[in-house]
Amino acid sequence: MTAPLALLDSAGLYFRSFYALPDSMTAPDGTPVNAVRGFVDTVARILVDRRPGRLVACLDADWRPQFRVDLLPSYKAHRVADAEENAEEVPDTLTPQVPIILDVLAAAGLTTAEADGYEADDVIGALAHHETAAPVEVVTGDRDLFQLVRDEPTPTSVIYVGKGWAKAEVLTPTEIAERYGVPRAQAGAAYADMAALRGDPSDGLPGVAGIGEKTAAKLITQFGSLDALLTAANGSSKDVPLKMRLKLADAADYLAVAPTVVRVAVDAPVKSTGDGSIPASPANPAELTRLAEQWNLGRSTDRLVDALAAVGS
Repeated sequence: MTAPLALLDSAGLYFRSFYALPDSMTAPDGTPVNAVRGFVDTVARILVDRRPGRLVACLDADWRPQFRVDLLPSYKAHRVADAEENAEEVPDTLTPQVPIILDVLAAAGLTTAEADGYEADDVIGALAHHETAAPVEVVTGDRDLFQLVRDEPTPTSVIYVGKGWAKAEVLTPTEIAERYGVPRAQAGAAYADMAALRGDPSDGLPGVAGIGEKTAAKLITQFGSLDALLTAANGSSKDVPLKMRLKLADAADYLAVAPTVVRVAVDAPVKSTGDGSIPASPANPAELTRLAEQWNLGRSTDRLVDALAAVGS
């Protein structure tokens, strides 16, 4: 069996590491490195446990893309407000760690990828969409990426780490269909349609008032897609009860833009630093050693080097 292409939701992974590990992990100059150490350890675990043939750490060039904000101004708007409110009260100790993470990945010889004006989700979606040679494994703690599961042309699954790597779940179209009650044959697309109907307060997506997850899944299963549901509702189909037609009509402006906001942009112009190949040894061992010493990365970089040796080619 062809070894998979691992696509990492890097921001999500280092964000989780930041909150999972104490900020008492610091460099000699006092800079917190908890996110760095946790992220590097996670990459090493992914290499050893999943044995990918290629790996790409996908990055946010823009965590709140303008094209989504233009369509839906509420998209992640509360996060901007929260950041501004907390800026004066809580020092940002995560952002300074991101360049260190990128330096470690570069010294190790691991590929990163981003797309100007797009989120990491879009980068992952584009790379998965265009992959025709190997199975794809998306490593994330973000349910939004459940929309990527598929069988063809190459299987794509999500390694969901919402509860940490030790409790990682491998989710294929079968698991998504069983968990959310959507059709297995188009589980990924159906999940995206269900998510648009349901909404997501954490992303500023209001959804359709009065439609929760179970009802959304039932409707998508019944009609096959959001487009088909709206066509039936707009045509006064008896299959859509009057009360439901009114709910959908009230949310018409939202539903006109929600699919584009919710779905990953598979045409994102991805720029990568490499082809995803995994080296058997660091590309720049001296630099990796220097980084480990400068930032007090302890055994984290050693574990990464061991993982490269075990998996790389």
